[in-house]
Amino acid sequence: MQRTLFFLLMSCCFVLLEGCGKEEGNDQGAIERSEIMVSAAASLTDALTELQTTFENEHTDIQVRFNFGSSGKLATQIEKGAPADVFLSASEQDMDRLEKADLINPESRINFTENTLVLIANEDAKNSAVSFEDIKPSSLQHFAIGDPESVPAGRYSKEVLVKLGLWELLQGKLVYGSDVRQVLTHVEMGNADYGIVYSSDAAISKQVKVLASADESWHTPIEYPGAVLSKTEHAEQAQAFLDFVQGEEGKAVLRKYGFQ
Repeated sequence: MQRTLFFLLMSCCFVLLEGCGKEEGNDQGAIERSEIMVSAAASLTDALTELQTTFENEHTDIQVRFNFGSSGKLATQIEKGAPADVFLSASEQDMDRLEKADLINPESRINFTENTLVLIANEDAKNSAVSFEDIKPSSLQHFAIGDPESVPAGRYSKEVLVKLGLWELLQGKLVYGSDVRQVLTHVEMGNADYGIVYSSDAAISKQVKVLASADESWHTPIEYPGAVLSKTEHAEQAQAFLDFVQGEEGKAVLRKYGFQ
């Protein structure tokens, strides 16, 4: 009886050891994924979210995380040491800041898309302007734009309003958004009579209507530069993502969301 019990116990031990060996083998065979952080302009949110799925399916060893916001604030975060592997900006000015501070790899820098500015109003608004020149400041309560100090769309918007002689006339009525998506929300919620956003932002909303497009001669060219950060520990993976964004699949998705 004792011998029988001994052999039963030994058999159980062998089974347990074999199982542990298999689990250890599975762990060793698992794919080790590198995580990269992409700091990107808020206007890129929808396009990049869609691209993330395709990229990760094609690069099973890379996991992408996003930090969306205004390009100016993202650049400041990076200057202060915030973790990032790739920076996708909505303006060359903010990318220039990081390049001068040796915070990006200049050889990786490339302009991967462009955008245009549009004047929008709530979908249900009546008696809306039909052009930028048709704006009548005296009849408005609120006009939403991005904060010119930190939001590229706000800087471009200010250039347009200054060019058209509307900037001074709109003082006291301007509502500043912390990024271009907040400007869109102000108009969607009816908190502003008009707003200026990118055409790509207007394209995703069913609650606003586009009244007019800004003449490109009224503002600095709206180009989106991207670059790999110089202090990244995942340079190869970061470059792979940047290459993907500017590749054919990336361009197709960007066009889908209203980018040029």
